[in-house]
Amino acid sequence: MGDTTKYIFTTGGVLSSLGKGLASAAIGALLESRGLRVTIQKLDPYINVDPGTMNPFQHGEVFVTDDGAETDLDLGHYERFTQAKLGKNNNFTTGKIYHTVISRERRGDYLGGTIQVIPHITDEIKDSIRLVADDVDVVIVEIGGTIGDIESLPFLEAIRQFKVDAGPENVLYIHLTLVPYIVTAGELKTKPTQHSVKELRSIGIAPDILLCRTDRYLPTDIKKKIALFCDVDVDAVITAKDVPSIYEVPLVFHREGLDDKIIEKLNIWTRAPLLDPWKALIERINGLDSEVTIAVVGKYVQLIESYKSLNEALFHGGLPHNCKVHLKFIDSGEITDREICRDLLAGVDGILVPGGFGSRGIEGKIRAVRFARENRVPFFGICLGMHVAMIEFSRHVAGLTGAHSAEFDKETPHPVIFLMLEWYDEQTRTVQKRDVDSDKGGSMRLGAYTCHLKKDTLAAHAYGSSEISERHRHRYEFNNDYRQLLEDAGLIISGTSPNGELVEITEIADHPWFLGCQFHPEFKSRPMDPHPLFRDFIGAALAFSRNKQKI
Repeated sequence: MGDTTKYIFTTGGVLSSLGKGLASAAIGALLESRGLRVTIQKLDPYINVDPGTMNPFQHGEVFVTDDGAETDLDLGHYERFTQAKLGKNNNFTTGKIYHTVISRERRGDYLGGTIQVIPHITDEIKDSIRLVADDVDVVIVEIGGTIGDIESLPFLEAIRQFKVDAGPENVLYIHLTLVPYIVTAGELKTKPTQHSVKELRSIGIAPDILLCRTDRYLPTDIKKKIALFCDVDVDAVITAKDVPSIYEVPLVFHREGLDDKIIEKLNIWTRAPLLDPWKALIERINGLDSEVTIAVVGKYVQLIESYKSLNEALFHGGLPHNCKVHLKFIDSGEITDREICRDLLAGVDGILVPGGFGSRGIEGKIRAVRFARENRVPFFGICLGMHVAMIEFSRHVAGLTGAHSAEFDKETPHPVIFLMLEWYDEQTRTVQKRDVDSDKGGSMRLGAYTCHLKKDTLAAHAYGSSEISERHRHRYEFNNDYRQLLEDAGLIISGTSPNGELVEITEIADHPWFLGCQFHPEFKSRPMDPHPLFRDFIGAALAFSRNKQKI
């Protein structure tokens, strides 16, 4: 922990989904615009050690960092809004904290003492916060859940203590709450905010700044009322207004004086904010003059949070083309035959099959791939999306009847996708072994791996480089026993691990844009630096749309 490190703790009240993650990310962006070095951490109250085995319908996507940590989706917001390099220490859960403490107790590290929430659990939480404090000016810590949740209490107690440990001049509490507009009464209501702050103060935390989520700018009289009842400065009552684009949040916060108030409260000297890149981004977003429709064929389409990074990356991909990207989510389980497939995909300009686990809807995804290939619709397959593309190609182009992934059909005569039992991991420089009985998480290839690109391919053209690094989250791999046969049938293997053993990117000849990748490129896309594969995919979709209109 640096001597001058400052800490900002963001909490939320009244209800979930108010946007603590976005608010924390936007605060990080504002502080970076003033020249400060920032990192952001998420403390989650659930007992899972990490979200890796949680159902995306309940939790949303699992965001993967370069070091292979499976983390909360809010870390995706943090990386998209800031330059912070995040890893396993940027996301702690109740399960992770308790697991560490219990393991130490089993080893006898506590010398036979009675292990309690205070001080042992709270001390471990505080230690986890200090882990990310090196080489930064400000640590922003988001506490998951809402005030009043029983699961959150140890975290709240820990951050209450933190102010004593680090000194009051180095700690700031920001509380996000709801100020609803009641249409029938024609007025904004402050009571939810008052009750939320009262609950927070009852556990010993007095908020310094209030972010008030609402659909309109708060008038001065409402701000004064909130300030009076919640015992904060009037200029510390900040409107967290709904905006058309999430990337406008830093500008709204700045307009409300949030960054000025933060540096005043924490007594930090900074330069004036440089927000021109954010202003230019919003101007570009507001000026999009073309559009495409992309079909996302997946199994978690009922919950948009399941594909959060993917949705954002597709949006980013349209920006260089001044193109608005409309998403048409299609449940692959509904694609039960080719006629239904044609009806559901008619009129789209591109088809994307994202990652996922489990056998449900696999045949529907394969039919979607076939539609894209035969009708020359731009296609992008990610992780499992690449797998189903290889199954489809093997069956209908290479003539391998019954070809499948061993993940879904153990008896397939042609396991073109299989569980590689032993492989050399160039990241750790060790031989990795796994089998079907390995832990679901422990047997996966997780995190950043280097990939070499083949010249004169879609991938090489997109990246403009011969070597890249991308993040993975998967168990099954391309089966090299079928490599030559599929290449002879027109498959292009455009990306491999440096030793050539692991297939990372596949394309097919004689198609305007058809690419599958083993990794998850969406995790590295940024609004001001769109990922090259998404950029080129949307570019191909736009060209397809324009050509379709000519016809």
